[in-house]
Amino acid sequence: MSTGNFTRRGLLKTSAVAGAGLALPTYLSAANHSGFTNAPGDSTVTLGFNVPQSGPYADEGADELRAYELAVEHLNGGGDGGMMGTFSSDALKGNGILGRKVEYVTGDTQTKSDAARASAKSMIEKDGAVMITGGSSSGVAVAVQALCQEAGIIFMAGLTHSNDTTGKDKRANGFRHFFNSYMSGAALAPVLAANYGTDRKAYHLTADYNWGYTTEEAVKSSTEAMGWETVAAVKTPLTQTDFSSYIAPVLQSGADVLVLNHYGGNMVNSLTNAVQFGLRDKLVNDKNFEIIVPLYSRLMAKGAGANVKGIFGSTNWHWSLTDEGSKAFVKSFGTKYGFPPSQAAHTCYVQTLLYADAVERAGSFAPCAVVEALEGFEFDGLGNGKTLYRAEDHQCFKDVLVVKGKENPDNEFDLLEIVEVTPAAQVTYAPDHPQFAGGALGTCNNGA
Repeated sequence: MSTGNFTRRGLLKTSAVAGAGLALPTYLSAANHSGFTNAPGDSTVTLGFNVPQSGPYADEGADELRAYELAVEHLNGGGDGGMMGTFSSDALKGNGILGRKVEYVTGDTQTKSDAARASAKSMIEKDGAVMITGGSSSGVAVAVQALCQEAGIIFMAGLTHSNDTTGKDKRANGFRHFFNSYMSGAALAPVLAANYGTDRKAYHLTADYNWGYTTEEAVKSSTEAMGWETVAAVKTPLTQTDFSSYIAPVLQSGADVLVLNHYGGNMVNSLTNAVQFGLRDKLVNDKNFEIIVPLYSRLMAKGAGANVKGIFGSTNWHWSLTDEGSKAFVKSFGTKYGFPPSQAAHTCYVQTLLYADAVERAGSFAPCAVVEALEGFEFDGLGNGKTLYRAEDHQCFKDVLVVKGKENPDNEFDLLEIVEVTPAAQVTYAPDHPQFAGGALGTCNNGA
């Protein structure tokens, strides 16, 4: 595990927490122990940033870490303050969190659930992290969220798009700002119908883990409801790098649309293989063959290059948005790093501010106080318009963007264009919707 701007605050000892299922540290000074896990001292507070620094989502992880470092800088009063100046809440003052300087530790999830749990556990037990955030995989998010629930730590999910994170695997100590698979399907379907018609045959290639499954389900459900037929749905390993053997059968299937339920490097490679096989030049069923990428990011578009031109997808946020919050964040991030932020960077920066703001409004780092401050919290000024952190499942509801690859980009970052801003009402669903069935939020856990 690497560290950043972090000095350990004294010796730790380990004690077993009854019912928590995890051995957790308590500080030797009784004055610093306030009835919850890793209660910070008077001068500093430590956050744990758990991101993929290796593996297929490493590009996303690098941008997440940049955003976290920027958020810490702003919380501590450095830089231009970024979105703190546009956030509808005025609780953050640039003097840390509850007057404590923000420090942080980092871990590498490797885009593997076991590795992510191990790094999060280390940050909690050894480094005294009071909150864990990050990740670019829903499998990782679900695993770490469960760990944090057991440990009595708040988990502010990073990039996780599977319905499961705030569906069957939701937890009271976990919160997700990022949108989900259902929202992508609901936003994309009307745009796909308008551009490609309602008589289509779709072939799905799906990453073989929970995000892939729920994205496939969401897109199938929304497109079949408008008249499309699903002719096949094939699972692909997350570790796959060459998708040629999966693309070839598409040509024999009678499908005239390929849906790539892939993300990060997987999507870059599968889309590249599909274009190399000439799919985009085919005429099938008297229709031009089309490719869809349900979940897009700027980093993926950059990796795939010209192959993304004209291809529709959805995204949580994009640096070209013109609201004041987005402009402030793009300016801060661009000034510090020299290029615009990705949607992964945006959601991670925002989650850090939302956690800090909740602590300030609650007047406490105690997880249950933070949960109470976030549940039902409505805010604006952080991009995507007015947003609600719904109490029933800890899912944010906000506008969703439908984008497509730009035909004539102006520069290496100008690869996606927003074609539709889907209002939050169109992507809102009941907490007991079938795609989110099972599981219970449970009650918050303060831990120690």
